[in-house]
Amino acid sequence: MATDRFQSAVFDEYLAKANAHAAKYLRTLPDRHVGARITRDELLAALHTSLPTLGDEGGDVIDLLASQVDRGAVACNSPRYFGFVIGGAYPVALAADWLVSTWDQNAGIYAISPLVAVLEEVAAQWLLDLFDLPRESGVGFVTGCQMANFTCLAAARHAVLKRVGWDVEADGLMGAPRINVVASAESHITIDVALRYLGLGARSARRVESDEQGRMRPDRLRELLATLDGPTIVCAQAGNVNTGAFDPLREIGQAARDHGAWLHVDGAFGLWARASERHRALADGIELADSWATDAHKWLNVPYDSGVAMVRDAEAHRAAMTSTAAYLVQTRGEERDAVDWVPEFSRRARGVPVYATLRALGRDGVQDLIDRCCARAWQMADALAREEGVRILNDVVLNQVLVRFDNDDDVTRAVIDGVQREGTCWLGGTTWQGQGAMRISVSNWATTEDDAARSVAAIVKVFRAMRQR
Repeated sequence: MATDRFQSAVFDEYLAKANAHAAKYLRTLPDRHVGARITRDELLAALHTSLPTLGDEGGDVIDLLASQVDRGAVACNSPRYFGFVIGGAYPVALAADWLVSTWDQNAGIYAISPLVAVLEEVAAQWLLDLFDLPRESGVGFVTGCQMANFTCLAAARHAVLKRVGWDVEADGLMGAPRINVVASAESHITIDVALRYLGLGARSARRVESDEQGRMRPDRLRELLATLDGPTIVCAQAGNVNTGAFDPLREIGQAARDHGAWLHVDGAFGLWARASERHRALADGIELADSWATDAHKWLNVPYDSGVAMVRDAEAHRAAMTSTAAYLVQTRGEERDAVDWVPEFSRRARGVPVYATLRALGRDGVQDLIDRCCARAWQMADALAREEGVRILNDVVLNQVLVRFDNDDDVTRAVIDGVQREGTCWLGGTTWQGQGAMRISVSNWATTEDDAARSVAAIVKVFRAMRQR
């Protein structure tokens, strides 16, 4: 019944049942069909009913949920899931996330959960150290890079308007000096959305030409900045969502500083290259920026949702985010109130799995994770390039691979569809410089050489079968 009283036996029963279902899912994950195999109507038939008057027995509800996962869920945490940029979940990260749900802490302020506040304080410092960013920076644990970009750009909005004597938090944007926003032609859509949320407008961004790999051209940036007066924010990118390419951040950073502009870097997955000696040079100069956004649920492989916003000017960060109220018990000392650093008031303790994963992996473990994923991307690109009729469209510098088949959009899309239906792996499609492409993103800690080889074999098999029709 839905009215089960607070009894440890009830928790024991439900948690044991959930644990058994979870263990079965994880055991079968490496070999299961990666895509979903059921329609919306079939799922509705299994799950939809009139809202019960008395409520069903809780154990039966758990069983019902688990009964549909094999057919209805895409195995995004599979070692052969290469769609979008989605990591898996390290065992320690998943276990820590279970504790987060069990503790049920509202992580908004220190007074509610000193434990979570301190764990997130430590995790924040570890991240700044791992990325070798200014240690005095403000750090906020948000839902994902969308809100990380929003948070960083809110701090930027505050800072550039404060320099010209305008208090945007108190007075809004009506009558404020216009902010120049400059972004690459290849900036991620989350930058546009953040500009919408901030009242700056997506169309306000002045676009800078990019090169054949999607990197912002710093010469064009300087030309544009020379025409602009007033408060200015420049948005650069570490890791193009299609090619994995990095904007030339040192040149961009110097251009922004020369102009007196705030530089924000969207490093949803690319920022993690800073944790690898082998790939660190890709992000050279990123330390010149004023703010950085990234995801932990991508390359750190913690469960969804987990993004990170980092701002060099901690006071600008706090001013843009903080909330106060008479009834709140907020710190005036060194203790950390998360509400000072993130848009949410009440929030999940999402920094705890970050702490657990960083502590369990250590610096060397994070570096190994990044390097292994990149190696698997190169492995897949090299193997696919040897097949007649297959072309790799990008320079594979990180974990992203763009593949085109028979130099034809329809064939490429048909191969993508065929691979998704075949089920050995799952990957998506994109359009790159006007051409249809298969997009492979390797971000899962569990992806092995065998997983990459099996996936390539499945892709080639589908392509060859298509050619023989």
